[in-house]
Amino acid sequence: MTDSGDLAIPDDYGLLLDSLKERVRSAQAQARRTVNTQLISLYWSIGQDILTRQEQDGWGSGVIGRLAQDLHTEFPDMKGLSRSNLFYMRGFAAAWPEPIVQQAVGQLPWGHITVLLDKKLGHDARNWYAAAAVEHGWSRNVLMNMIMNKTLERSGAAPSNFARQLVAPDSELAQQIAKDPYNFEFLGLSGEVAERDLEQRLMDRMVETLRELGPGFAFVGRQVHFDVDGDDFYLDLLFFHVEQLRYVVIELKTGKFKPDHIGYAQPDVMPAAA
Repeated sequence: MTDSGDLAIPDDYGLLLDSLKERVRSAQAQARRTVNTQLISLYWSIGQDILTRQEQDGWGSGVIGRLAQDLHTEFPDMKGLSRSNLFYMRGFAAAWPEPIVQQAVGQLPWGHITVLLDKKLGHDARNWYAAAAVEHGWSRNVLMNMIMNKTLERSGAAPSNFARQLVAPDSELAQQIAKDPYNFEFLGLSGEVAERDLEQRLMDRMVETLRELGPGFAFVGRQVHFDVDGDDFYLDLLFFHVEQLRYVVIELKTGKFKPDHIGYAQPDVMPAAA
């Protein structure tokens, strides 16, 4: 054992830590797959209901438009319930008549599925490309290129066990599932997650950002806390301008700018919005 003050570190601590890290990553990947599968199953079931109503009751596009409006009223943050997406859901249910939970397409993000629907592929071709995307971890753009390049015809459509495989956790497909805005909307997290992602991307390119802001700016910190009359506030990004001797606050918002975004700024803070 190695002693560090009063802390005794076991010799196999590193192996245990690596094992726990892998367990956490595996659980995260499983959670993302579960959320995505639940969302895709929901979209399929909505499409199936619309398809059935059209066949039995003669629903037209006007009814679907009204349905989209009413769903938007109830779930205003879910852009996935738009009129155009409802038509995609109908096409989804028509293209895969059987429940998709045990099919490869059930592991794909919604954006991949819309690509498969847009390309007007045959039943076997759709299944082949869906399964190949899962096995090889294709991103949406790669899937589009593979279809355009007629990869199925070139490969000879060899038998495979694609549908029994899980999305590789380190693939581009897994990364897209992890950041899929439809999943965030489904969980009611879209705004907060998107803003945090935007903040992290800006942090990753801080040098370029400082150059864009111009000379004289120094980075102070992110999520900087201050108190106003007992209320806690956190600034997304805080800068200091060495020539003007003023702080500059950048609040990151994914929606349209609103005056209350800077309502708590103090006189000695020059607010800016990005």
